[in-house]
Amino acid sequence: MTTGVPDAPRLLRRVRFPGQGQLFDVALADGRVTEVRAHTPGSAAGGASAEGPCADMAGRVLIRGLRDAHAHLVQWAVLRRRLDISGAGSARETVRAVQEGAAALPPGELLTGYGFRDGLWPDAPHKRLLDALPDGRPVLLISADLHTAWLNSAALALLGEGGHPTGVLREDASLRATARLSGVPVPTLDGWVRDACEAAARRGVTGVIDFECADNVTDWERRAVSGTPPLRVAAAVYPEHLDAALARGLRTGTPLGPPGSLLETGPLKLFTDGSLNTRTALCHDPYPGFGAGDPEAYGLAQTVGEELVAALRRAADHGFVPAVHAIGDRANQLALDAFEQAGCADRIGGAGRVGCAGRIGCAGRIEHGQLVRAEDFGRFAELGITVGVQPTHAVDDRDVADQHWPGRTARAFAYADLLAAGARLEFGSDAPVAPLDPWRGIANAVARTDDDRPAWHPEQRLTVAQALTASTGGRFAVRAGDPADLAVLDADPLTSDDATLRRLPVHGTLLAGAWSHREN
Repeated sequence: MTTGVPDAPRLLRRVRFPGQGQLFDVALADGRVTEVRAHTPGSAAGGASAEGPCADMAGRVLIRGLRDAHAHLVQWAVLRRRLDISGAGSARETVRAVQEGAAALPPGELLTGYGFRDGLWPDAPHKRLLDALPDGRPVLLISADLHTAWLNSAALALLGEGGHPTGVLREDASLRATARLSGVPVPTLDGWVRDACEAAARRGVTGVIDFECADNVTDWERRAVSGTPPLRVAAAVYPEHLDAALARGLRTGTPLGPPGSLLETGPLKLFTDGSLNTRTALCHDPYPGFGAGDPEAYGLAQTVGEELVAALRRAADHGFVPAVHAIGDRANQLALDAFEQAGCADRIGGAGRVGCAGRIGCAGRIEHGQLVRAEDFGRFAELGITVGVQPTHAVDDRDVADQHWPGRTARAFAYADLLAAGARLEFGSDAPVAPLDPWRGIANAVARTDDDRPAWHPEQRLTVAQALTASTGGRFAVRAGDPADLAVLDADPLTSDDATLRRLPVHGTLLAGAWSHREN
């Protein structure tokens, strides 16, 4: 159980570091690690010390706090209260799950379900299937990758789109429909977001880049007034909100909210394509099943070419680190081409510690990087691009990748090849696409499977140390001078088996030197 007092110890006694047996004492002050020294046997194991209040960790393992480099916190907070339909293997199975879920709701209330994956279904989603439900309530079902919404006629009527032929909306239309139908009173929603942040802290998370499709700066400044969340949050900015951010003089890394809120402006989010499950990820090769000359056979191009170059230059010139969504191999090539033409590394200079973890000359980020040409692996390092990846997607999407990217999956979710080429990886969950639990992502990067099947493309497996590094902002070892964002673990991840790693017990989490979570 989490303690209710966020006290700030000045000394963590008797900690171990991953893979080591020696005990250390770690001194903390003013939100930072001030000293790491060998533990002196026989010294007192609790109470106070010369440094002030201390906490005896009894040989537990200490690492830097974990960081989710790609999440959608509002959608994750809401998902925790939605009907889970992820287990359905067809459209008709989904309808049965919805019918069972509807029985627990008041008559007429919107039913929102989440998690369907229709890429491998033997039948297609259609509004008439949901219209057959007996109570006639509005139904909104959201795909696992967030790029598709499936609605019945009652829900379409609420949007003024009762004449839609199928009830299946994709990409921007899906996002707009979800936003309009999922309205929750702001105080309630902010409470749900805080609950989700507290749950993340219980898993050792100390920081998140929030890519919610919203006015994140405004939303997080409002939340900070009612209480600082137990995480560092970097609030991503979308193009429609960029002018307002620039008018305020914001840039990536600018502090937000009242002093001590640990909020800051995040990167600028841009899109080049869609997703794998909706077959809108932009690829060099056509998706199976499309007719010759079909313009959708290769996926969907969004912001590319000169438009993307201009957007990157504008962002970098104003101190914003660009974060470019790119999933297909064509999208990743076009994103890298645009970064090269825009010269972002020289334009940004030292800006953007959140987007690039403090690296001078970092050009920006590519989010997802799921399918990459072999000749493009080395370009990420050459151009100074961080790749924000989500290892749970590799195991969740292995079957749909095999079907829709045949003959190319050796370079899909290719984390080992990216690292070997010098790329910097940062792990995220893409919550709610996957749960906001870094240990699941770490285990999936190491195992490349989460069921009884053998590892999918085992040549792309990472070591635990590599996965931990990608989950802790580039280094998991604790050093003097670090922010005191720390996780205290009840097991050593470097020596844990797969089952333990997936559910690794977290004894406590420190944010800026104060407990954001601690087990009694």
